[in-house]
Amino acid sequence: MLERRLTRRAAVVTAALVPGAVALTGCKDDAAAGSGTPGAVNGGPSSSQGPAEETPAVDPAVVAALGAAATQVTQLSQLYANTSRKFPALRAQLAAGAKYHASHLAKLKETEGVAAKAAKAVAVPASSVVALTTLARQEAIAAATNAAAAAKLSGAPARLLAEIAAAQTQLSTTLTPPKKKDKS
Repeated sequence: MLERRLTRRAAVVTAALVPGAVALTGCKDDAAAGSGTPGAVNGGPSSSQGPAEETPAVDPAVVAALGAAATQVTQLSQLYANTSRKFPALRAQLAAGAKYHASHLAKLKETEGVAAKAAKAVAVPASSVVALTTLARQEAIAAATNAAAAAKLSGAPARLLAEIAAAQTQLSTTLTPPKKKDKS
Protein backbone atom coordinates (compact mmCIF):
# COMPACT_ATOMS: atom_id res chain seq x y z
CA MET A 1 0.00 0.00 0.00
CA LEU A 2 1.33 3.42 -0.92
CA GLU A 3 1.68 5.70 2.08
CA ARG A 4 0.82 9.34 1.44
CA ARG A 5 2.20 12.06 3.65
CA LEU A 6 0.50 15.33 4.24
CA THR A 7 2.70 18.04 2.78
CA ARG A 8 3.14 21.44 4.34
CA ARG A 9 1.42 23.01 1.31
CA ALA A 10 -1.59 20.69 1.60
CA ALA A 11 -1.86 21.45 5.31
CA VAL A 12 -1.76 25.20 4.71
CA VAL A 13 -4.35 25.02 1.92
CA THR A 14 -6.62 22.84 4.04
CA ALA A 15 -6.18 25.14 7.03
CA ALA A 16 -7.16 28.06 4.84
CA LEU A 17 -10.26 26.39 3.36
CA VAL A 18 -11.69 24.40 6.26
CA PRO A 19 -12.62 27.35 8.53
CA GLY A 20 -14.50 28.96 5.66
CA ALA A 21 -16.30 25.73 4.85
CA VAL A 22 -17.16 25.22 8.51
CA ALA A 23 -18.48 28.78 8.77
CA LEU A 24 -20.61 28.24 5.70
CA THR A 25 -22.25 25.14 7.15
CA GLY A 26 -23.90 27.38 9.74
CA CYS A 27 -25.80 29.32 7.07
CA LYS A 28 -29.51 28.68 6.87
CA ASP A 29 -31.35 28.43 3.58
CA ASP A 30 -34.94 28.40 4.68
CA ALA A 31 -36.94 31.54 3.98
CA ALA A 32 -38.61 31.32 7.41
CA ALA A 33 -35.25 31.96 9.05
CA GLY A 34 -35.01 35.21 7.11
CA SER A 35 -31.59 34.31 5.81
CA GLY A 36 -31.80 36.57 2.78
CA THR A 37 -30.04 33.91 0.70
CA PRO A 38 -29.00 35.41 -2.62
CA GLY A 39 -30.63 33.62 -5.48
CA ALA A 40 -33.89 32.60 -3.88
CA VAL A 41 -37.05 34.64 -3.92
CA ASN A 42 -39.36 33.94 -1.01
CA GLY A 43 -42.35 32.02 -2.09
CA GLY A 44 -43.26 28.41 -2.31
CA PRO A 45 -45.95 26.00 -1.30
CA SER A 46 -46.09 27.35 2.26
CA SER A 47 -46.00 30.99 1.20
CA SER A 48 -49.04 33.22 1.29
CA GLN A 49 -47.88 35.04 -1.84
CA GLY A 50 -49.72 34.72 -5.14
CA PRO A 51 -49.07 32.02 -7.74
CA ALA A 52 -46.95 34.38 -9.87
CA GLU A 53 -44.24 34.41 -7.18
CA GLU A 54 -44.22 30.69 -6.33
CA THR A 55 -41.48 29.92 -8.86
CA PRO A 56 -38.06 30.77 -7.41
CA ALA A 57 -35.90 33.13 -9.38
CA VAL A 58 -32.14 32.79 -9.29
CA ASP A 59 -29.76 35.66 -8.67
CA PRO A 60 -27.56 36.29 -11.74
CA ALA A 61 -24.46 36.37 -9.51
CA VAL A 62 -25.27 32.86 -8.26
CA VAL A 63 -25.88 31.61 -11.80
CA ALA A 64 -22.59 33.16 -12.96
CA ALA A 65 -20.58 31.64 -10.09
CA LEU A 66 -22.14 28.19 -10.42
CA GLY A 67 -21.89 28.36 -14.22
CA ALA A 68 -18.17 29.15 -14.00
CA ALA A 69 -17.73 26.20 -11.61
CA ALA A 70 -19.69 23.95 -13.98
CA THR A 71 -17.41 24.98 -16.85
CA GLN A 72 -14.31 24.20 -14.76
CA VAL A 73 -15.71 20.85 -13.63
CA THR A 74 -16.56 19.92 -17.23
CA GLN A 75 -13.06 20.85 -18.36
CA LEU A 76 -11.53 18.78 -15.55
CA SER A 77 -13.79 15.84 -16.41
CA GLN A 78 -12.59 16.00 -20.01
CA LEU A 79 -8.97 16.10 -18.85
CA TYR A 80 -9.57 13.06 -16.61
CA ALA A 81 -11.18 11.14 -19.49
CA ASN A 82 -8.44 12.05 -21.97
CA THR A 83 -5.71 11.17 -19.46
CA SER A 84 -7.38 7.82 -18.69
CA ARG A 85 -7.54 7.02 -22.41
CA LYS A 86 -3.92 7.98 -23.00
CA PHE A 87 -2.61 6.23 -19.86
CA PRO A 88 -4.80 3.18 -19.09
CA ALA A 89 -2.60 2.33 -16.10
CA LEU A 90 -3.88 5.50 -14.36
CA ARG A 91 -7.59 4.67 -14.74
CA ALA A 92 -8.01 3.27 -11.24
CA GLN A 93 -6.21 6.26 -9.70
CA LEU A 94 -8.32 8.74 -11.68
CA ALA A 95 -11.67 7.00 -11.16
CA ALA A 96 -12.51 8.76 -7.88
CA GLY A 97 -11.84 12.21 -9.34
CA ALA A 98 -13.96 11.49 -12.39
CA LYS A 99 -16.78 10.27 -10.11
CA TYR A 100 -16.59 13.39 -7.92
CA HIS A 101 -16.68 15.68 -10.93
CA ALA A 102 -19.73 13.94 -12.41
CA SER A 103 -21.51 14.29 -9.06
CA HIS A 104 -20.50 17.96 -8.69
CA LEU A 105 -21.65 18.79 -12.21
CA ALA A 106 -25.05 17.23 -11.53
CA LYS A 107 -25.41 19.27 -8.30
CA LEU A 108 -24.37 22.49 -10.07
CA LYS A 109 -26.91 21.97 -12.84
CA GLU A 110 -29.75 21.61 -10.32
CA THR A 111 -29.80 25.40 -10.09
CA GLU A 112 -31.99 26.98 -12.73
CA GLY A 113 -30.01 28.65 -15.51
CA VAL A 114 -26.67 26.98 -14.70
CA ALA A 115 -24.93 25.41 -17.67
CA ALA A 116 -21.33 24.62 -18.50
CA LYS A 117 -19.89 26.72 -21.29
CA ALA A 118 -17.54 25.30 -23.87
CA ALA A 119 -14.01 25.67 -22.62
CA LYS A 120 -10.64 25.17 -24.21
CA ALA A 121 -9.45 21.65 -23.47
CA VAL A 122 -6.13 21.19 -21.73
CA ALA A 123 -3.81 18.93 -23.72
CA VAL A 124 -2.69 15.70 -22.07
CA PRO A 125 1.10 15.67 -21.64
CA ALA A 126 3.26 12.90 -23.10
CA SER A 127 4.34 11.48 -19.72
CA SER A 128 2.02 10.00 -17.10
CA VAL A 129 3.89 11.78 -14.29
CA VAL A 130 3.51 15.14 -16.05
CA ALA A 131 -0.15 14.31 -16.76
CA LEU A 132 -0.79 13.71 -13.04
CA THR A 133 1.05 16.93 -12.20
CA THR A 134 -1.09 18.80 -14.74
CA LEU A 135 -4.29 17.34 -13.26
CA ALA A 136 -3.15 18.24 -9.75
CA ARG A 137 -2.34 21.81 -10.81
CA GLN A 138 -5.69 22.24 -12.60
CA GLU A 139 -7.51 20.91 -9.51
CA ALA A 140 -5.64 23.39 -7.29
CA ILE A 141 -6.49 26.30 -9.61
CA ALA A 142 -10.16 25.30 -9.69
CA ALA A 143 -10.22 24.88 -5.90
CA ALA A 144 -8.84 28.38 -5.36
CA THR A 145 -11.34 29.85 -7.82
CA ASN A 146 -14.30 28.05 -6.24
CA ALA A 147 -13.24 28.94 -2.69
CA ALA A 148 -13.03 32.62 -3.69
CA ALA A 149 -16.45 32.44 -5.36
CA ALA A 150 -17.94 30.72 -2.28
CA ALA A 151 -16.72 33.56 -0.08
CA LYS A 152 -18.78 36.03 -2.14
CA LEU A 153 -22.04 34.09 -1.79
CA SER A 154 -24.11 32.70 1.07
CA GLY A 155 -26.42 29.80 1.72
CA ALA A 156 -26.61 26.68 -0.41
CA PRO A 157 -24.62 28.07 -3.38
CA ALA A 158 -21.74 29.03 -1.09
CA ARG A 159 -21.76 25.64 0.62
CA LEU A 160 -21.82 23.82 -2.72
CA LEU A 161 -18.84 25.80 -4.03
CA ALA A 162 -16.96 25.30 -0.75
CA GLU A 163 -17.64 21.56 -0.90
CA ILE A 164 -16.41 21.40 -4.49
CA ALA A 165 -13.31 23.45 -3.59
CA ALA A 166 -12.52 21.12 -0.69
CA ALA A 167 -12.85 18.05 -2.93
CA GLN A 168 -10.65 19.67 -5.56
CA THR A 169 -8.01 20.49 -2.93
CA GLN A 170 -8.06 16.88 -1.78
CA LEU A 171 -7.79 15.60 -5.36
CA SER A 172 -4.93 17.99 -6.07
CA THR A 173 -3.07 16.66 -3.04
CA THR A 174 -3.63 13.00 -3.85
CA LEU A 175 -2.78 13.36 -7.55
CA THR A 176 0.49 15.18 -6.96
CA PRO A 177 3.19 12.61 -7.72
CA PRO A 178 5.38 11.81 -4.71
CA LYS A 179 8.71 13.60 -4.70
CA LYS A 180 11.93 11.66 -4.55
CA LYS A 181 13.05 11.09 -1.00
CA ASP A 182 15.66 13.47 0.32
CA LYS A 183 19.09 12.05 0.93
CA SER A 184 19.50 12.75 4.64
